[in-house]
Amino acid sequence: QVQLVESGGGLVQAGGSLRLSCAGTGRYLDSISVGWFRQAPGKEREFVAGIKWDGNTTYYGVSVKGRSTISRDNAKSTVSLEMNSLEPEDTATYYCAADNLGNMFEMLMYRNWGQGTQVTVSS
Repeated sequence: QVQLVESGGGLVQAGGSLRLSCAGTGRYLDSISVGWFRQAPGKEREFVAGIKWDGNTTYYGVSVKGRSTISRDNAKSTVSLEMNSLEPEDTATYYCAADNLGNMFEMLMYRNWGQGTQVTVSS
């Protein structure tokens, strides 16, 4: 089983950028697909981005498409999510999820989750 640790969250002004990282320990991430989800207070957890184990296929949620890039460094067992042109609506706790069983967009398809990192975008 892989343990996931997110980092890189924080407070940023609208229009700014952040780079979130997900580090896998206990088992390398190089052979499993990874996704990022987010959850704002009072809202359901939503898919943000995902990347297949080989890094050749990526997926993005509608709310971040065109403003975000997901990438991975299998040698370092990390997956990163760079977000640009941040908006107050991007404020949420961002979660890394790994070991996808099928549908990359569906959170129930992931076996392992991190504790999350908070992103707050001020207007």
